[in-house]
Amino acid sequence: MNPTLVFILSIAAILVSIVHAQSSVKPLVKIVKGKKLCDKGWECKGFSSYCCNEAISEYFDTYQFENLFSKRNAPVAHANGFWDYHSFITAAAQYQPHGFGTTGNKTTGMKEVAAFLGHVGSKTSCGYGVATGGPLAWGLCYNKELSPDKYYCDDYYKLTYPCSPGAAYYGRGAIPIYWNYNYGKTGEALKVDLLNHPEYIEQNATLAFQAAIWKWMTPPEKHIPSAHDVFVGNWKPTKNDTLSKRVPGFGATINVLYGDQVCGQGSDNEAMNNIISHYLYYLDLMGVGREEAGPNEVLSCAQHAAFKPSATQSSSTT
Repeated sequence: MNPTLVFILSIAAILVSIVHAQSSVKPLVKIVKGKKLCDKGWECKGFSSYCCNEAISEYFDTYQFENLFSKRNAPVAHANGFWDYHSFITAAAQYQPHGFGTTGNKTTGMKEVAAFLGHVGSKTSCGYGVATGGPLAWGLCYNKELSPDKYYCDDYYKLTYPCSPGAAYYGRGAIPIYWNYNYGKTGEALKVDLLNHPEYIEQNATLAFQAAIWKWMTPPEKHIPSAHDVFVGNWKPTKNDTLSKRVPGFGATINVLYGDQVCGQGSDNEAMNNIISHYLYYLDLMGVGREEAGPNEVLSCAQHAAFKPSATQSSSTT
């Protein structure tokens, strides 16, 4: 190997080590009722047991984000220059004390980040079969719906989430938000006036990631678990869940987020397979490996009955 190249690679390795050493914050620790709680500063703050585990930036670095979304800043990408690693990590910091990417060991954390970003990548991709780099390299190509055909204003919610004059509630964000009531609920949770200013989501990448992670971490209804809980194993299926072929894992996250728009339609469903393909691709790129995804019944929701059947399920899931 060229001596100059060896020297350059050595310097690069030293710099990476320095960055990791700086990002690996020694936590503040206290014991409360026999339970160890930690605070890692800005990224995992507030004394949580989850903060005693590795923070996301300790195992998921800028170069990995760049690998996952390698074509997002291509000249033809529709959100060129919008999405970046710093926005993701800043958004994730709000949820790491609650277990996002910090539940269990390092592998579990990496799998959850890959799972979440798998949904993001599939919903924001402009990749196609013969696209440069392959169809899975084009996640985060969009930050909004380009040609909406309606305002997505539901007057049923005119008392609780009234549509703002002139506002359009079409899909925006990392996991796109649709409809006035979803902008209203998300805005309440994030303490941002999204009902009157839905455009904020397409103007601020950190806010867009925050909205998506909030959706991932939050049960859509009282009797339905969150995508986070079904993925990391916090959710324990009932007898009815078992009869409905719902099991913990990645497939259940698709069910929580999209219901029978995607699930219960057999193994040939294109939307489901696209989400799964992004997840497996990201597992490989992050060095976890797709073999960690588990068997098909865990990975897929092809046979699931929806947590919330479509008769009572609106476009809140899209």
